[in-house]
Amino acid sequence: MLNHSITYQLTVKASTENLSEVRDFVATYARQEGFSSQQITDTRLAVDEAFTNIIKHAYQNDESKPVNLELQFDSEKLCIIISDQGKAFDVSKYTFPDVKTQIKNKQRGGMGVYLIHNLMDEVTYRNQKEKNLIIMCKHR
Repeated sequence: MLNHSITYQLTVKASTENLSEVRDFVATYARQEGFSSQQITDTRLAVDEAFTNIIKHAYQNDESKPVNLELQFDSEKLCIIISDQGKAFDVSKYTFPDVKTQIKNKQRGGMGVYLIHNLMDEVTYRNQKEKNLIIMCKHR
């Protein structure tokens, strides 16, 4: 990130009850920073998927656990860093789904990571000391 970046932070419990607050947090600042309606829609959906995956997979629906969100804006992009202290996501074991087969077979679920990668310009996963990060960036 450039030195001229602006950062906003939010910490919420890992509960689906906080999804609207998380989506609104992202949308409000992205709009304020001049992102288009389509960019905001894509970003909100990606954040929604990432947050839901943390609830289900990292924390196994333990609503007492915290999820931290950090929005970093600079002249080129918005990066959203979402962190948790749950079970790490091993991206090396993930294979992208065959979307046509899933639709044909009316299979639900398993599309979150695929969607995130298709909605955002950059997606990175990091595991640091007892902390998991997903960093999702949308270019201006």
